Amino acid sequence: MFAAREGRNTINLETIGKKIKELRLRKKLTQQQVADLSGISKSMLSKIENGQTASAVATLSKISEALDVSLSWLIDDREEQDLVFLPKSNRRARIGDDNMGYSYELLANRSSLSGFEPTIVHVTPKNLNLRQESYTHSQDEFIFVLEGSIYLSYDGKNYFMEKGDSACFQGSKPHLFIPVDENEAKVLTFFIDNPL
Repeated sequence: MFAAREGRNTINLETIGKKIKELRLRKKLTQQQVADLSGISKSMLSKIENGQTASAVATLSKISEALDVSLSWLIDDREEQDLVFLPKSNRRARIGDDNMGYSYELLANRSSLSGFEPTIVHVTPKNLNLRQESYTHSQDEFIFVLEGSIYLSYDGKNYFMEKGDSACFQGSKPHLFIPVDENEAKVLTFFIDNPL
């Protein structure tokens, strides 16, 4: 089982998995139903619920949509407030697995108030062969490269992005952050609810 080890606090995947399972059972949904709604396999959902695998933020976002909760509620157990002041020293450790190519830090827990999810995504260069499948989700996405460089693969085309570059796009179209070299990149990401 992976547990984040950076920073003062530790978040392990078991905590997220437990919340998903408890909420799914409260809503009287089967693993297959949530998996179908999330666009993932039942076996993948089972591994996530049991804390046996790390998940990309887009996958957790789909699960949160299927369960009708915010992504921030799923990965952060703090109460939502009018003002969320979060000093760096109090920020939760990174969540995810570098071997999957991503880990991320939740910057605020305000989704129900503001309609966006601010996150720092760490794009790591390890195991490039695991990064071939693109992601989709219902929210629009804004990204800003804080450090390093990436290729933004979006709807079949690759766009080179380096520190200071930004992009805004529809999350419903296939997309993926691809490392350019052997250095980690940091990408500030906002998931924005798209009012239809």
